[in-house]
Amino acid sequence: MPVLVLLFWGTAAAHVEGPQPLSSFSSAGANAQPLGLTERLGGRIPLDLTFRDETGRERRLSELITGPTIILPVYYSCTNVCNYMQEGLARVLPEIKLVPGKDYRVLSLSFDERETPERAARSKRMYETVMRGKFPAGNWTFLTGDAASIHKLTDAAGFQFRRQGNDFVHPVASFVVAGDGMIVRYLYGTQFLAKDVTLALIEARQGRVGATISKMVSYCFSFDPKSKSYEFNLLRVSATVIIACVLAFAVFLVFGGKKPPAGKGQ
Repeated sequence: MPVLVLLFWGTAAAHVEGPQPLSSFSSAGANAQPLGLTERLGGRIPLDLTFRDETGRERRLSELITGPTIILPVYYSCTNVCNYMQEGLARVLPEIKLVPGKDYRVLSLSFDERETPERAARSKRMYETVMRGKFPAGNWTFLTGDAASIHKLTDAAGFQFRRQGNDFVHPVASFVVAGDGMIVRYLYGTQFLAKDVTLALIEARQGRVGATISKMVSYCFSFDPKSKSYEFNLLRVSATVIIACVLAFAVFLVFGGKKPPAGKGQ
């Protein structure tokens, strides 16, 4: 069963635009910008930061985050995993039984300080089209901001990215916060399950920190910097399965393989 869970989660982590480690790490250069993701469960994001929404209006996070909130760090010009992640959430949101606006809301935040509210508005229209009117308008806000505000937020969440030309290398993850900004859960990959999102939102409503299974993802997959994708660790997983089977068979032989002779004790 654990192996099946790992294989399932691999589908969410196999296509990425940058490394998605479980803890932060530094690149080779001494002055290089850190890259990766350090989970800060129980930590808080600063709610006094100000960004601009898709209409160009200034919005303080404390105004937007008043209850359970899903935050997606992306950049809107991305044609790869950022689009897939937002589309994946857009497809599952209509399946969630909680009430948008009352029980939760969604924020997309561009970590590219060059992007404008106009660009954010185009992204919003695209994902509203995906949802076909099944998600009430006004409950998914698309934000842009200056570099200082962006980094204060992403640093608080342990989300570390790096510009590479006009694109970025970055983790593929979103996170859920409570109304006070406390991080309760990270969601990895571009695909979402309604029950996972619902559980994370309930945990946020209760102010309870949830667990992630991202360590299992890193065990089964290794990042290939050349192809910028995760590759399945076939040898590692196969060896684990074989060892588990051998141990189970040995336990069976020792404890379950011996039967008392017929008629003994009668």
